[in-house]
Amino acid sequence: MDALWYVFYLLITLGVLVTVHELGHYVVARASGVRILRFSVGLGRPLYLWKDSRGTEFVIAAIPLGGYLRMYESGDAAAQGAGGADDQAFDRLSPWWRIAIAVAGPTANFVLAFLVYWFIAVTGVTVFPPLVGAVEPGSAADSAGLRGGQEVVGVDGRATRTWTDVGLGLARRLGDSGEIEVEARWPDAAESRRHVIAIDDWHRLEEEPDLLGSLGISPLLPAVVGEVLEGSAAERAGFEAWDRVVSAGDAPVGGWSDWVRAVSGSPEQPLPVVVARDGVEVALTLVPDAVEAVDGSMIGFAGMRAPTRTIRSSFLAGMVVGAQETARNTVLTLGLLKKMVAGLVSPKNLSGPIMIAKVAKDSAESGWRSFLGILALLSISLGVINLLPIPILDGGHILFATAEIVARRPVSERVQAIGVRMGLFVVSCMMLLAIYNDVTRFL
Repeated sequence: MDALWYVFYLLITLGVLVTVHELGHYVVARASGVRILRFSVGLGRPLYLWKDSRGTEFVIAAIPLGGYLRMYESGDAAAQGAGGADDQAFDRLSPWWRIAIAVAGPTANFVLAFLVYWFIAVTGVTVFPPLVGAVEPGSAADSAGLRGGQEVVGVDGRATRTWTDVGLGLARRLGDSGEIEVEARWPDAAESRRHVIAIDDWHRLEEEPDLLGSLGISPLLPAVVGEVLEGSAAERAGFEAWDRVVSAGDAPVGGWSDWVRAVSGSPEQPLPVVVARDGVEVALTLVPDAVEAVDGSMIGFAGMRAPTRTIRSSFLAGMVVGAQETARNTVLTLGLLKKMVAGLVSPKNLSGPIMIAKVAKDSAESGWRSFLGILALLSISLGVINLLPIPILDGGHILFATAEIVARRPVSERVQAIGVRMGLFVVSCMMLLAIYNDVTRFL
């Protein structure tokens, strides 16, 4: 059954991304006056075909791994009979129009990402702040002075509001040498402190780098009190917001899940607890209330919530956030591609349709905002990859048209044919590598 959900979310994700991409080409191609023969979402045999009054075929094809816009060209004899004498051929357009059509597809993907980030910013999202759960003794983070219970508020000068922001900030430094600057503060403190972590060829060519773990930082949700409910057992015991639970009973508490297990297993039973408060350990005694679980058993309930943060922007401020997020993730994608070509980042990090399906399904199960965020990231990746100067990609069309402008004559058909064959070989190798990476990850 899970396999069907993977397929479903893959179809939804690729369907949206490809449709938006080809729609960008379509809109500008229509504006140029060129005749469009086919708008296809997917490759291979058509599953559904509809033709409009202008003779354009709109197709949903059997293989959901791409799409294309087929435009009329002067040598396209098969299409001449169905068109009119005034039909504009793509190869007769000025190079400027051909560049505009090629750029329009990736641009549509960037616009989609912008709109998604804008929408998320305006509707708001509730997140767990990036509070450090634990710091491994002797680790790089420990040597830099980071401590459990602190909130990471910045990486290399970029603000971080969630663990995702922290992860993206660290991912920018893959393969680098030098220093990572981490800004952190105690939750009840007004000012943050800069922590400098030295790196040398950081995770160079590693297949699945553990960014946080390698620094000695636990990414788990820490057992930090965000809110104490009025009249609850936690209030009676003397808990305060931002207390970090160190131990419960005789067992250390490493994260929120450990804390939940300790409380639920002690209904109406005194539970000795040690919390860290303002850098000092305080001993408390909690007597959890008894509540009935779904299976009818009685479990303990303390009456507190983990710390969360609601991030919401105004309509106009959301536009700024959308533009910033799109620009930041575009730069990140370009940087990782550059490092992959330079041999600093392992090509094993290249993912294909199987991993896209898994990520899409997992994010959808986490909530629609999480799914939209992944959709935006994938849309940016699609836009960036299509702008690479590889023939058969949009970047290849831009390359040939630019060469025509510079040389003041079209690139010869022989050179273009050689370029297309080389481009097809490169893209095929990239796709095969991505699929191989996906399969080996699952095996």
